[in-house]
Amino acid sequence: MTDLAFVLSKLLWLPLRPGTAALIAGCLGLALVWRGRRWGRWLILLGLGFYVAVLALPLHQWVQIPLEERFSRPATAPARVDGIVVLGGAVDQRLTAARGIPALNGAAERMTEPVALMRRYPEARLVFTGGEAALVQGSLTEADVARQLWAGMGVPASRMVFENAARNTHENAVLTHALVQPKPGETWLLITSASHMPRAMGVFRQAGWNVVPWPVNYRTGHNLAAWYDASFPERLREFEWGLREWIGLAAYRLMGRTDALFPAP
Repeated sequence: MTDLAFVLSKLLWLPLRPGTAALIAGCLGLALVWRGRRWGRWLILLGLGFYVAVLALPLHQWVQIPLEERFSRPATAPARVDGIVVLGGAVDQRLTAARGIPALNGAAERMTEPVALMRRYPEARLVFTGGEAALVQGSLTEADVARQLWAGMGVPASRMVFENAARNTHENAVLTHALVQPKPGETWLLITSASHMPRAMGVFRQAGWNVVPWPVNYRTGHNLAAWYDASFPERLREFEWGLREWIGLAAYRLMGRTDALFPAP
């Protein structure tokens, strides 16, 4: 069942992601109009209308602001931290394998923030969780890239733990909990993108792990510059990311992977 859900999530998202769906609708409308079907104009309008809305309105901000503001860091940093869990999603295995050096994507703060925290909390363990989340498997896992990166940044091997089989957030929580077996009373920080934190917190709670949220990689703001100072491709990508998080929250709730539709602090 888990493998089926993983495969379906990958296969269904490809044609149903908004940018692709709008393009398909527009092309289908053009084909219908070409064959004399006047109602095809509505499909063209639907496809083009979506792109115009992404360009004219800050949809990419509106869809992510509630997600990013759901959880915040503690007002007072913990006096002691026993461990730091970092979710995968910030490394690029394909480019790393091709070029031989660790490659990061737009969520790079997931990988840099833990190094600073390791200096602040010298007793803490650093745990990375991430395997291969693509249908077509590569030669490296996310954990392999994280190991290269952090070793090059001077993090001692004795303080690092790697979980290299997880393909999604649910497996991140379940497999990592089983690997490190946190003890009652320990304080563990959870690092992931701010917009991903609600789903991550819901899953970790369901796995029996009461972690402390430590969000990074914020993508929204509350001024016109933050709302409109972005290219069209970036707006489209961010809107799709935010929408996918909302869909993921609903799907995880239906599958019983979280105990709430929109987990709260």
